Amino acid sequence: MAEAAVEFLVGRIGSLLAEKAILLGSVRGEIRELMRELESIRSFLRVADKCKDRNEEVRDWVAQVRDIAYKAEDIIDEFTYEMDGLRRGGARFKGFLRRVVHLPRELLVKHQTAIKLQEITVQIKAIPERIKRYDLGRLEEDQSSQANPKWVRNLGESSFFIKDDDVVGIDNERGLLLKWLMDEKVQRTVISVWGMGGSGKSTLVAKAYKNEAVKRYFDCRAWVTVTTHYRIEDIFRRMIEEFIPRRKELVASELKAKGYKQLAEILVEFLQQKRYVIVLDDIWDNNFWNQVSAALPDCIHGSRIILTTRNKDIASFPYGVSCHVIEHCPLQSSDAWTLFCKKAFANDLNNQCPPHLENLSRLLVEKCEGLPLALAALGGLMASKERSELKWRAVYDSFNWHLSETPGLEVVKSILLLSFNDLPYYLKNCFLYCCLYPNDYWISGNRLVRLWIAEEFVEERKGLTLEEVGEIYLDELISRSLLQVIRKNNFLRTKQCKLHDLLRELALSVSERDNFCCIYDPQGMKDAGRARRFSIHNVDDEALQLGIDMSQVRSFSACHFDKSHNFPLDSLLSCFGFLRVLGLQDAPIDSVPIIIGKLFNLRYLNLRGTGIKVLPKSLERLVNLKSLDIQETEVKALPRGIVKLRNLRHILASVKALDTRNEEFTFIKGVQVPTDIWKLSNLQILQCIEANKEIIRGIGNMTQLQKLELTNVRQEDESALCASLEKLKLLRHLLVMVTDQEETLRIGALSSLPLTLAKLTLIGRLDRVPRWFSSLHSIVHLHLHWSRLREDPIPYLQALPSLHRLVLVNAYNQEKKQLCFSVGFPKLHTLSLFVFSELEEVIIEKGVMSSLARLNLSACPKLKKVPRGIEYLTKLEQLDMKDVSRELIQGIRGEESFDRSRVCHIPVINHYYQTPSGHKFESLSWMLSPANDLDE
Repeated sequence: MAEAAVEFLVGRIGSLLAEKAILLGSVRGEIRELMRELESIRSFLRVADKCKDRNEEVRDWVAQVRDIAYKAEDIIDEFTYEMDGLRRGGARFKGFLRRVVHLPRELLVKHQTAIKLQEITVQIKAIPERIKRYDLGRLEEDQSSQANPKWVRNLGESSFFIKDDDVVGIDNERGLLLKWLMDEKVQRTVISVWGMGGSGKSTLVAKAYKNEAVKRYFDCRAWVTVTTHYRIEDIFRRMIEEFIPRRKELVASELKAKGYKQLAEILVEFLQQKRYVIVLDDIWDNNFWNQVSAALPDCIHGSRIILTTRNKDIASFPYGVSCHVIEHCPLQSSDAWTLFCKKAFANDLNNQCPPHLENLSRLLVEKCEGLPLALAALGGLMASKERSELKWRAVYDSFNWHLSETPGLEVVKSILLLSFNDLPYYLKNCFLYCCLYPNDYWISGNRLVRLWIAEEFVEERKGLTLEEVGEIYLDELISRSLLQVIRKNNFLRTKQCKLHDLLRELALSVSERDNFCCIYDPQGMKDAGRARRFSIHNVDDEALQLGIDMSQVRSFSACHFDKSHNFPLDSLLSCFGFLRVLGLQDAPIDSVPIIIGKLFNLRYLNLRGTGIKVLPKSLERLVNLKSLDIQETEVKALPRGIVKLRNLRHILASVKALDTRNEEFTFIKGVQVPTDIWKLSNLQILQCIEANKEIIRGIGNMTQLQKLELTNVRQEDESALCASLEKLKLLRHLLVMVTDQEETLRIGALSSLPLTLAKLTLIGRLDRVPRWFSSLHSIVHLHLHWSRLREDPIPYLQALPSLHRLVLVNAYNQEKKQLCFSVGFPKLHTLSLFVFSELEEVIIEKGVMSSLARLNLSACPKLKKVPRGIEYLTKLEQLDMKDVSRELIQGIRGEESFDRSRVCHIPVINHYYQTPSGHKFESLSWMLSPANDLDE
């Protein structure tokens, strides 16, 4: 983490030298000298940072380097603040008068800063003396010798000896693996099994590898554990020892003397006429395959190679003609409970959990989130504990401590730590940042990227925006099984992410040690220490009386508020000097104090879901602000001074709507903005704003926009709107909404939309289907809302090759009273048909929408039957119906109902309906179930 802190500081200094050179004056020399010293130490840090976990003295030294970097950052932030303040204060003076008034103070600030920087530089220059005690070459040698501790290999190979009775939840995957191993394909086939560390990948593969039929099917077998820092020659030697155990002439000493080419030749010669199977366990990079594949010939004998990895990208690598991938997920809750009980109550009849321990046992099982390694280790630990609620509660309450200090659980932390240590430095901060949020807290992937940008974790890369680089970082963390993800958004990118509970405990442990962040604990925490980030997870009376020093804090976030108390934002803001991130989503506040303008360093401000009505004029002083999120607030207009914030990249705004139901015309409402909003030329996101003629014309100048949402558009705006949209070549997401449901949305003058456009939402009456619809080859999500077209839109949409989600809300005034999907829609995943008052029949021809997984029908009162052809949708996972006819529902209820046989293949069928007391819900998946209250 010291490397990340130094890299960050070097970047800050580089930006300061480039952007604020006029302010530096006599301090420029000290800043350049500091930058040179920091750059000179980076290469050593890259080695030392990886060795510090095994060497306490190195760990202490690395911590000192990190603290020096933090001090230097404080000095630079304070200098920037002082100089910017002097410049603002001197704006009303000119020439000689300004120099007389402000020059003495400016000289004093520069002199004091120069002295502080000199002291920091002296401390850094003293580092080489310490390096002599930890010779760089010795550290590299220590890193190499310790990178692959023997226990790592032993742990993977111990999977051979796990009893079948101790393995749960893998039957289907094992069956699939056996099928692929012994199918009739003669080509060499690569089978990849991927999942997070400790998920049981090796156990799954071992159970198939040891199968007696597999042993008979192949001429020879080998199992080789790879790990992080392998030497390919050692891998080849291990293969030879496994494949050819009885070749006496190849004694260990002779093999040791042979190089890559000779070892590869031995393997090729032996395997040339063999049907072999080899397991390459725990692969960490794609380069490994390029080196090892030459020694594994494809001689059309039906050989198989099984790879296990934590990295999805490695599993999905193009390995040749034939390859398969298995994502090995954590255990389902029932299997997790079974495995834990097998270990914790091994000596009890049927491994039954005592009733008085069941609640605590289930809480402990939840901590493991289906991770077999953790469940087995934790179960073994609890088996040694006295069976009292007090003892078991103590383990649960101090789980983080037990994870680090208890021998039985230490292996779990070590396995997970391998994944963290393998991260490049630029991803370590991004990963640790996720532990700022509570257990089971799902956070938007887009929001994470904006936070990383605000924290300046995201590095600039040629040809890419910061947002695109951040998305690459996010995808890499997910691919490495370090972030869990549920549902995708309309761009097929990550929608919601979170840390596995155990990975979060690991991240917290590392973060606290490295002063990366501090989570407020009313029981034990007295101050924030030197932590740069501070988070409160349950904001109540006690948490509001912090009374702690937060002068070092750069990021503050809070969640889960007690809404019965007002949040003391005024007193909170006075605690900070150099805050970069302020996250108060859903906080019980109704105003923003003027003092917020003093947070000159603020990059990210999230007030989403609060009760604020007005943003203060002082907001215009936040010249470094990159992201402003005021969605779902009472703010109806942005202050005029917002256009002074030229570093803004994201404005997310919308007024709380009285009715946000998708079936209503007005389900989103924009905020008013200054007519010269176009001056914010760095904006990537502008949502959701009220348009007027001047704003529509100006938007064409905002060529960096990737997401744009406009409301209040009028018919007469057609020409200006189309001209502006055609200039936005980077646009990915576009929403256009007219003033009211009687207004016509005129966009016929638009010749085309950008090739990058992935989501399009049009809200308002359309005279006809725009002819450029057929050119929307990259559209993933299309939403036509209240379009009331007189012509059938389906023929224009069916050939869109990338369409993943289609939402039609009162989109078609059909005369034939039917919608027919006769061809196309090859990738459609979700289809929603809302507010079709005259629709009597939906027809889906065989072969159409073959990928459809979810179908939503709402407010279609004359639709008496499920869509004809729904039985052809073999991948349909969920059917949701809301406010539909009684006849339609009766046709599904019960085994004898006439539509039941056509929908019996659908796992989830939900019915939502209106009653005087609100909406109710029933499941029709298997049988009629009692209605349950449903929150709107």
